[in-house]
Amino acid sequence: MKTLTKKQIFHIIQIGNKGDVASRSFDIFITATILLNVAVMVMQTYEEFTPFFPVLDAIAFVTILIFCIEYALRIWTADLLYPELSKAKAIVKFLLSFDGIVDLFTILPFFFLSGFVAFRILRVIRIFHLFRINGQYDSFAVIFAVLKEKRNQIASSLVILLILMLASSIGIYYAEHEAQPQVFRNAFSGIWWSVSTLLTVGYGDIYPITTAGRIMAILTGFLGVGAVAIPTGILSAGFVEYYAKVKLMTNFAKDEHIDLLTVHITEGHCWNGLKVTEIGVPDHYLPAIVTRDGESLIPVPDLKLKIGDTVVLAAEAYFSHTY
Repeated sequence: MKTLTKKQIFHIIQIGNKGDVASRSFDIFITATILLNVAVMVMQTYEEFTPFFPVLDAIAFVTILIFCIEYALRIWTADLLYPELSKAKAIVKFLLSFDGIVDLFTILPFFFLSGFVAFRILRVIRIFHLFRINGQYDSFAVIFAVLKEKRNQIASSLVILLILMLASSIGIYYAEHEAQPQVFRNAFSGIWWSVSTLLTVGYGDIYPITTAGRIMAILTGFLGVGAVAIPTGILSAGFVEYYAKVKLMTNFAKDEHIDLLTVHITEGHCWNGLKVTEIGVPDHYLPAIVTRDGESLIPVPDLKLKIGDTVVLAAEAYFSHTY
């Protein structure tokens, strides 16, 4: 029986190689394992399934064991995931990455922290394993690209929302403390009220009864509508800009009779860390442009690709005709 090499195992456990039967089968197997684990977690919340708890616990143990093996393999192959780093630094980077943290909190509560409610809640994090599968498809790649490009504007809007929340909680305290001392005991007692009002949830469990408090609630409600609309508008504008670029490129390619291919570099992609001259492209195609952090880069031979880059490949006939 042929033993798999470290590089072969790396390509199998990483996501996105649809042409590799082994890699594709592993993706399907891990997805089924995640769904089975989540299903067991849900069933264990029903008293009707109490007689089946031993069986469900056994299934949960097997699925967690699979996650542990996957986690160990990803740590072992971390130096291939981050080829520009040393082995130790690559492992640390993986452990601190989104996938590494999700993997850790998936298996940790089962073995060590199952007795604590706060850590049992962390079991729901295992659902985020599915992002590893979905994140490689174009629709999710577009969402992540827009979020990354607009991260500064989104962060600024969240800061504005936090400032409004703090200001409204302090304001409602001064307006309602004398009338409802048990409800609004201090400035931070109004945080729950300000969150539900700013986000237009309106649970109604805490509400103002004074005229000043109701005026504050009206102002907070109006400000909340605007504050919530800010990140929505930023994301909408980001999607419009992204698809405008795609449409412009598509129309240009159509007018010039050019065939284009778009490749997104994600974690585990075989092009990550390679120079432009080292990537393997389909026959009759050449790198036309590389987009990175919203900027367009010329694909010079020494340009090293990294996670988050998008490589646009154009038909080789176009280059020979142009140059």
